[in-house]
Amino acid sequence: MATGLTLAFDLEALRAFSEPAVAFEDARRWSENLGIVSDQPPYVLTKFTREHALRNDFPPEPAPAVETLDHMRTHHDTDRYVYVVPDDVTTTPDGWERLPASEAAERADWELAPDDSVDVAEPVIEDEDSDWP
Repeated sequence: MATGLTLAFDLEALRAFSEPAVAFEDARRWSENLGIVSDQPPYVLTKFTREHALRNDFPPEPAPAVETLDHMRTHHDTDRYVYVVPDDVTTTPDGWERLPASEAAERADWELAPDDSVDVAEPVIEDEDSDWP
């Protein structure tokens, strides 16, 4: 019988906290599996986890976040699957409970960053070889 919690942070939701590393490591206390997903290229997620010294239980993949979450559900057998998303995201992948970042902050006593101080995402490079002859 499954027990525990698998918790996933959307990268943009995690960046909404004033101390993302503190929120992430605090969540590890009650999460059997803890990870970060993003629709951005894997190097963006890898850079973020390295800068904040975070152990991401979900390997960065070039697939969209929804596919990564589906994959994680098949590999982690827990009672609950919770996905922390930016407040403006209203959809959730099948089998995951949506938890807006502001609600997560309130429940866990995490501080949200002021709107003007949220990390800006790395620019997405559409075609890295575009300057080649």
